[in-house]
Amino acid sequence: MHPISDEIFDVVIIGGGINGVGIARDAVGRGFSTCLCEANGFGSGTSSASSKLIHGGLRYLEHFEFRLVREALKERETLLTMAPHIIKPMRFILPHSRFMRPAWLLRLGLFLYDHLGERKLLQKSRRISLENSETGIPLKSDFRWGFEYSDCWVDDSRLVLLNAIDARQRGAEMLVHTRVEQVKCEEGIWQVTTKNQRSGLVSTRKARIVVNAAGPWADQVLNTAFGMQNVKNTRLVRGSHVVVKKLFEHNKPYIFQNADEGIVFAVPYLDDYTVIGTTDADQSEMNDSPQISDDERKYLCDAANKYFTRQITNKDIIWTYSGVRSLYNDGATEARKATRDYILSTDNSQGGTLINVFGGKITTYRKLAESMMKHIEKTLGKRGNPWTATSSLPGGDFKVGDLLSVVQELKNNYPFLDDALATRLSTNYGTLATQVLGNAKSIADLGECFGGNLFQKEVEYLVSNEWAVDAEDILFRCTRIGIGKPAEIYDGVASFLRTHTNNQEIST
Repeated sequence: MHPISDEIFDVVIIGGGINGVGIARDAVGRGFSTCLCEANGFGSGTSSASSKLIHGGLRYLEHFEFRLVREALKERETLLTMAPHIIKPMRFILPHSRFMRPAWLLRLGLFLYDHLGERKLLQKSRRISLENSETGIPLKSDFRWGFEYSDCWVDDSRLVLLNAIDARQRGAEMLVHTRVEQVKCEEGIWQVTTKNQRSGLVSTRKARIVVNAAGPWADQVLNTAFGMQNVKNTRLVRGSHVVVKKLFEHNKPYIFQNADEGIVFAVPYLDDYTVIGTTDADQSEMNDSPQISDDERKYLCDAANKYFTRQITNKDIIWTYSGVRSLYNDGATEARKATRDYILSTDNSQGGTLINVFGGKITTYRKLAESMMKHIEKTLGKRGNPWTATSSLPGGDFKVGDLLSVVQELKNNYPFLDDALATRLSTNYGTLATQVLGNAKSIADLGECFGGNLFQKEVEYLVSNEWAVDAEDILFRCTRIGIGKPAEIYDGVASFLRTHTNNQEIST
């Protein structure tokens, strides 16, 4: 027999991507007892493989998704204020091409973009000349003018982690590497049986409501854990990106129109790189490690080569990543035309309240969570008012635009830090960087250096506070230090974790 907890949670959430952790944070903050189960690591799937943009979705206007765009536009500044260390404003460059969308259509779209949301912090769009300007230098001479508009960049995996950390601090039970094996209802109470993927421990938790926020695995959860047959609520669409050495010196990203009506971004990344993406490729089945195809590599290189004077090939690609979006299956003929809006669906067919999340995008995760609370309150009653819009995520308790002051204060407290390390720590952890460094008085107090300004003290912090259990977590999820770095860094971190930590038992 496996252990069964006597506690009955108000809500058990399946899935630790951005939607799952956002719901957990909102729910526990309103007084609902909450447990979340994630089969792998928080944000280890689609939520850490996005284009890393907090944006309204300019191209969604073409499909008349005005509600979604308006909600997303308003969320840009809300999220920016909540986490100014991991989210930053950016001015996007949209070169005009006479072979693509007409200028009047772009002007109309940008006019709506400026006025649909409640914009206070971000600058409005404007027409620009690309000739003899820094943003025109990397482009082919065909592109003489275009538009500039505002959106935001986000460290997507850290956004997930910060929501999870805050949910745990507020009292939620947050379980990683814990797969939901079976869910059944007995007298109106759900029995949720889980298995810890690392220890093998099988246990059961009880819940009044179960939320299925498993993203691209949502239908799979319904099939395997709930025993439902022929479930096809989602459309799986793979979005892939390539990372190359930086293609331009300035810090403004580009948005390119492609001949197939698709949109491709070229975004500055980690000072030394440019991320190019994304694609929209149907994925036949879900697995834990979706991979970019040769066709997608060519598509992204070709898209960039139509605009940039510096031509790139497959040999220039340093790193790739792919994520599978779980779009609501609305019957669209093409993947790029499928709705990016989210659907929350309540199912009482098995005797208890099950609420499914289908679709959604990282920009609207907080609003999705607020919508989910309305569904939960229909069953359990109201316990608290919406609160997250005026909150700060961990480390984000400073004003937008004041990151340099946070960096300077960190250097004042730890004079041995150089500019690069102080900036990286402040950008990653905000005001919590002091917790990472603790009582260190010198660089030697930070312990072993693995390369890339990653020290033992930070690794230990990530293991203790951010559920990190392996080198992949440390180098590619909690930080992005591993990108473009030699294998020795990965091997060094992996060796340290094997010999200095007992992370097999990490689960909450």
